[in-house]
Amino acid sequence: MFKRLFAWLRRGVGALWWFIDATRRTLLNLLFLGLIVLIAVAVFKREVPVLQDNTALVLDLQGPLVEEQSGGVRDNALAQLQGNGAQSTRLRDVLAVLAAAEADPNISRVVLVLDEFQGGGLAALRDIADALDRFKASGKPVTAWGSGYDQKQYYLATHANEVFLHPLGAVYLDGFGRLRNYYLDALDKLGVSVSLIKVGSFKSAAEPFIANGPSPAATEADTLLYNGLWATYTEGIEAARQLPAGSTQALIEALPERLAAVGGDAAKLALEAKQVDALKTRDELRELMIERGVRDTESKSFRQVSFDTYLSRLTPSQRGEPSALVATPAVGIVVAEGEIVDGAAPAGAVGGLSTAALIRKAREDEAIKALVLRVNSPGGSVFGSELVRRELELTRAAGKPVVVSMGSVAASGGYWISTASDEVMADAATVTGSIGVFALLPNASRAIDKLGVHAEGVTTTWLGAAGDPRREPDPRFIGMLQTSVNHIYADFIGKVAAARKTTPDQIDAVAQGRVWTGLQARERGLVDTIGGLNAAIRSAALRAKLLEGSDPDVAASAPASSAAAKAPSYRIVYVDREPGRFERLIEAFGGATARVLAQHFDLQLVPAGLPERVTGPVRKDLGWLVELVDGRKPFAAVTHCLCGPP
Repeated sequence: MFKRLFAWLRRGVGALWWFIDATRRTLLNLLFLGLIVLIAVAVFKREVPVLQDNTALVLDLQGPLVEEQSGGVRDNALAQLQGNGAQSTRLRDVLAVLAAAEADPNISRVVLVLDEFQGGGLAALRDIADALDRFKASGKPVTAWGSGYDQKQYYLATHANEVFLHPLGAVYLDGFGRLRNYYLDALDKLGVSVSLIKVGSFKSAAEPFIANGPSPAATEADTLLYNGLWATYTEGIEAARQLPAGSTQALIEALPERLAAVGGDAAKLALEAKQVDALKTRDELRELMIERGVRDTESKSFRQVSFDTYLSRLTPSQRGEPSALVATPAVGIVVAEGEIVDGAAPAGAVGGLSTAALIRKAREDEAIKALVLRVNSPGGSVFGSELVRRELELTRAAGKPVVVSMGSVAASGGYWISTASDEVMADAATVTGSIGVFALLPNASRAIDKLGVHAEGVTTTWLGAAGDPRREPDPRFIGMLQTSVNHIYADFIGKVAAARKTTPDQIDAVAQGRVWTGLQARERGLVDTIGGLNAAIRSAALRAKLLEGSDPDVAASAPASSAAAKAPSYRIVYVDREPGRFERLIEAFGGATARVLAQHFDLQLVPAGLPERVTGPVRKDLGWLVELVDGRKPFAAVTHCLCGPP
């Protein structure tokens, strides 16, 4: 009887489990099918509108300006799914859209709307400003409007033919500089100390961990750097707005009195100072664009196309994407953006292995005749930097020219990887140099003593616990680290000297960990020429003899839209990592997919806690210190400036 009861129970449990499992699979299949249906609806409902003549391109840029979107297609699609909207705007996309619009007979003008634009480094902004100038040179006007302009937004706005501001808005320019957090007292209260081993009297990247304020050398270097960047910024906006030299600084110095004189009306002050041309509300802008263009009866606005929509219309060739169907010779571009690490890294960071693999991929591609390395990196791992540099060296040895285009930051390790090139081109506002090396050795022996924790044990050699953060560092270990750092620095300046065709002593005089602007670096022989991304691409094409038939000097200096720069034709191809299956699916269906899914699944995230401006720098600095300890190898050193664009 018990056997029959047991058999009955077993059959009952089995049937129940089968029912649960079948229900689970059915629900999952239905959910998957529902997602496919939603994606299909998004794709088939999305119609690519036919552009009519006299269409205005609305350049409504969103988020921060980046060289490469962090995390790739999947992460950006999921971010849209969570309701976070556009995470960033890629520089290459803006340049491609403006270049295509310049030649598009249906695009009559650009309307620049920057309220949601968070800006980027000054060098990248200058690349967009140059593209706007080329667009205007084609005879098409640019109009900028904003409810207000911060410093980065205003730099782009000044390159419009006319700048409009909302009557309740303001132009807010506050200059360059930064306040850093210094942690000596805080770490001391916690019982944590940090040993800094470095070469370079100006190598101040790690000073926040060993001091309560900047050293005199750091103050001297930062003052020269920021004054140089500010001069480039103010000269740029004053030239674009045809304002007297020095008028921007004079306005800031007299701002309290000038603002009081107009009764606190910041918009009126901007108009009086000729920072803007007129004060207009958004509806007044709309009516003006209708008068100058064509009324769109469906939208009850002017005939227009958005930045995202126009970008989706571009061909792969216009977007700089590789195509097996096109045999035209190409200039390849590899982007090295973010911190440098040893191994593989996702988009938005430089992996020693992954970025080297992209360079090797470009070298082995027979269609790519020259390579541009676009560097926007503050540095990081010495080993990772050398992996990238070596791959560039092999590319040159294979007969393919290499031109480095420095973005907003190309310092320390970012400069290391730039040394294996035929030409180093920096923007006037690039932050570069920082040729120095350091190592950090934190220890928390006093902290764990306060907790009553004691680290004891047996090792077969003194090295076994020499660098353990739970003990005071062994002086012999500190000495070995200093020897290693000295060696790496000597190797660093040796590589720079060989690349710059000078001596290590001459490089040492301008190195020592000091940062420079692009202009200052050229004056000291650390870069070859001043120019943006387009100039670097033309130079690479010229070196690869892709511009035969035109005068080399004319071709190298001509705008990309000119006849000299166009003939003969060549493609621009960004060499990116291969996307995964999910990313291919999203790319094939377009951005509408994530938007449709977001409408059906409310996954909005609500930020909480202290403002990011307060907690962000602390979390980043201390998190970086923890990562350094966790991932430390014996005698590990870093070439990092811990800096960013102003």
